[in-house]
Amino acid sequence: MSKDPIQISVVIPLYNEEESLPELVDWIHKVMHDHGFSYEIIMVDDGSKDSSWKVIGQLSKDDDHIKAIRFRRNYGKSAALHEGFAASSGHVVITMDADLQDSPDEIPELYRMITADGYDLVSGWKRKRYDPLSKTIPTKLFNAVTRKMSGIRLNDFNCGLKAYKRQVVHSIEVYGEMHRYIPVLAKWAGFSRIGEKVVQHRERKYGVTKFGLNRFINGFLDLLSIFFVGKFGKKPMHFFGTLGIFAFFIGFIILIELSVEKIFFKIGGIADRPLFFLGMLCTIIGAQLFLTGFIAELVSRNSLSRNHYLIEEKISL
Repeated sequence: MSKDPIQISVVIPLYNEEESLPELVDWIHKVMHDHGFSYEIIMVDDGSKDSSWKVIGQLSKDDDHIKAIRFRRNYGKSAALHEGFAASSGHVVITMDADLQDSPDEIPELYRMITADGYDLVSGWKRKRYDPLSKTIPTKLFNAVTRKMSGIRLNDFNCGLKAYKRQVVHSIEVYGEMHRYIPVLAKWAGFSRIGEKVVQHRERKYGVTKFGLNRFINGFLDLLSIFFVGKFGKKPMHFFGTLGIFAFFIGFIILIELSVEKIFFKIGGIADRPLFFLGMLCTIIGAQLFLTGFIAELVSRNSLSRNHYLIEEKISL
């Protein structure tokens, strides 16, 4: 491989894709050679049960463009991307799925949008899809919710075909099912120039889809986690304390009202009224939320990342 800096790292997470890998690698080689890019291909085998790793070994013989990582078991796409990002050294990092539904012909334009147009991240948009309704309808709903909550105007957050500046992939941590929200993670990390490109979506040629409806439940929970940690990770008391003040105030007002009725209006039996129990519940919950906030602050202050901030550049005086 050339000693010159690598322009493009292509990161390919895969699971049981033995049939598609030779065609995909040949296609990537052709695109790169036609445009004169210096590049590397990083394939991350997410614990495949078929012969994918054997195929990768055969493809990597006498081909110093190929790097490969193999998990001992299946950890998920986010873990595969995390390891692929860590191993990448290209100025621009391109991710794509291994099932041939993403076209390597999109790589040159994605690279241009990062290097020439100045985007931090460019996400593919599969406007015309070759997926069943059982997948496309939940996907549209998922994209609408994520778009509303994040404020990022993307039509397809979960498209596997994306391009990143190198700084982006080395500044975010992808875990769990967070690969769906990489644009959101990038935005929270300060990379706000996020673009979108309509890309070709091809019909699956080999194998079967790894899609499952349970991913939407996990995905929604991960979305809530991202927003909470991103906004309150370094100041959890602001979240729990605000809720605690609100709950305690409501409970306090209710109990004061009942006390006034008992003392001045001689209304008896307030302990038997549902409003009394609501007031007690609100005050107890408010106190518990305060305690939760204090504990969260103690945990946050003892975290190794409590003063970890992403710095764009420095000038030494």
